[in-house]
Amino acid sequence: MATSKSIYTCTECGGTSPRWLGKCPHCGAWNTLTETAAEPTGGSRNRFQALAKSQPVATLSEIEAADFERTPTGQEELDRVLGGGIVAGGVVLIGGDPGIGKSTLLLQAVESLSQTVKVLYVTGEESGAQVAMRSRRLGLAGNRVRVLAEINLEKILATLDAEAPDFCVIDSIQTLYSEQLSSAPGSVAQVRECAAQLTRTAKASFGGKGCAMVLVGHVTKEGALAGPRVLEHIVDTVLYFEGDTHSSFRLVRAIKNRFGAVNEIGVFAMTEKGLKGVANPSAIFLSTHAEPVPGSCVLVTLEGTRPMLVELQALVDSGGVSPRRLSVGLDRDRLAMLLAVLHRHAGVATGDQDVFVNAVGGVRISEPAADLAVLLAIQSSLRARALPRGFIAFGEVGLAGEVRPAPRGQERLREAAKLGFSVAVVPKANAPKKPIEGLTIHAIERVEQAIEVLRGLA
Repeated sequence: MATSKSIYTCTECGGTSPRWLGKCPHCGAWNTLTETAAEPTGGSRNRFQALAKSQPVATLSEIEAADFERTPTGQEELDRVLGGGIVAGGVVLIGGDPGIGKSTLLLQAVESLSQTVKVLYVTGEESGAQVAMRSRRLGLAGNRVRVLAEINLEKILATLDAEAPDFCVIDSIQTLYSEQLSSAPGSVAQVRECAAQLTRTAKASFGGKGCAMVLVGHVTKEGALAGPRVLEHIVDTVLYFEGDTHSSFRLVRAIKNRFGAVNEIGVFAMTEKGLKGVANPSAIFLSTHAEPVPGSCVLVTLEGTRPMLVELQALVDSGGVSPRRLSVGLDRDRLAMLLAVLHRHAGVATGDQDVFVNAVGGVRISEPAADLAVLLAIQSSLRARALPRGFIAFGEVGLAGEVRPAPRGQERLREAAKLGFSVAVVPKANAPKKPIEGLTIHAIERVEQAIEVLRGLA
């Protein structure tokens, strides 16, 4: 007679061990291993063979490919990030710092969606009265938005089965707990189990189609979303809320999207009536100077499919024994590399100077196409000579001093011309074959050529 075997499962991370240990070997937590019954292994080979025979296997050419039907949320900037709207059965994880506007944006989206589909708003952090108070403050009617204040996962799943909504918001995933686990709400095991159960429910059929679901996640001190990174693999789309709480502007960035482009951004402005989409975000990131000032250079960056103009400001000042290099919105290590390239290949020395670089508007720029604009802003500040009015630049700079092309350079140039810019310094490979009306383009191949063009324009 076969005896039942036991395994020990960690209540924090869900890892297993064949014997009890004081410290979990997976996450390092102490006294978290609890004994559970292991699944019987007898006859598993025959069972797997029977299951394999019952599952049909088809080639890719035999599977019918159909585009996903999307439902607009009523927020154009949010639809842009999602790829056009919500997808039935899709699961979205949205995270950000406390008070940045996650619940406000979702409440506005739920109000708009409730006019066409059945929605359910599950709140675990606030009571129904608090959600209603926010809705009144935002000027939302809310007469078709169903609200459930609950943190028990099994009760939420039962409500989803009874209500059969088309769209559901879980605010937030950290507050939920399952009765199947003994750990506290917010632990790694609870968050992972609740997210997995909700994802399976969203993919299941409600009236013939899946339920689109949004999970709100907290950002930890380390910057991780909703604690375990495994959540980002479970869901279909991951959105991050970015922005300074002291500024009225917010950015929503997609870092994963199975139904659309990644690194797409939506720009919002926080008002008394909630978050409003910004149609022309370039106006936010361009400072309004009466006259051109030294150390300022406009970059045409690319965020997803959207070209945006961002002003980069540089300040070069006499330093002490150990000069400082500080960048805000740009990679500090890349700044040090660019200064070395500027010295070696263009003869511009900043070894005894403090160098500060800032991206206006609180935007974070990670693409290397900002290299050329950073170097020209530093050169402008060092020589105390302003760049001409209507000047833009973009291009990646290599360690050998070459200027490499940036992706989708034609779109960047057209966007700059549309906004009235007239002079551009770009890599030679990005120079358009046909002239762009109103835009004078200087195509270069090396850093020293860019410096020479800059001196000629001054």
